[in-house]
Amino acid sequence: MIRGKEVRLVGEKGEQLGVMPLYQAREVAERFSLDLVEVAPTAVPPVCRLMDYGKFKYTQTKKEREARKGQKMSLLREIRLRPKIGEHDFDAKARTARKLLGEGDKVKVTIMFRGRENTHPELGLKLIERMKETMKDISVLEKEPTREGARLHVILAPQAPKNKPTEITKAEIAEEEVGILQDAKA
Repeated sequence: MIRGKEVRLVGEKGEQLGVMPLYQAREVAERFSLDLVEVAPTAVPPVCRLMDYGKFKYTQTKKEREARKGQKMSLLREIRLRPKIGEHDFDAKARTARKLLGEGDKVKVTIMFRGRENTHPELGLKLIERMKETMKDISVLEKEPTREGARLHVILAPQAPKNKPTEITKAEIAEEEVGILQDAKA
């Protein structure tokens, strides 16, 4: 599918093989049992590379798979509360939220109002403040409290991990022991 009459040919290891007619570049590729792949079609003349295309596609998919493996999907999990929630029930919901935040998920705290509770949104705000205060050591406020109909929402996100102290290896411990023994002999 290469359209140019002349192409700039690049070898398998990246070395420049020069500008040559397309038929000659195809012959070179056939001689080395490689594929001729156009890498820069807009250049003048177009740039083509000698490579094993099947091997190239395989390594690309392998790299993409490795990149996806390292990613963590951050989910938005919801915890629903009522304004007249009991003390023990609140503590249980707070433990659940703490567990979810510890796993790296965001937590949406929703206060649901019913009937006459809608006239007292300050009760919901107090409950949200209490939840924020309970979670302040492991979370940050991502979104301020917002009211949507008969619900009040706030989103808490896990805090960025702090730098963990480096672990001492066995070799470092052995070096320290040698140093202590040498000091004791002196």
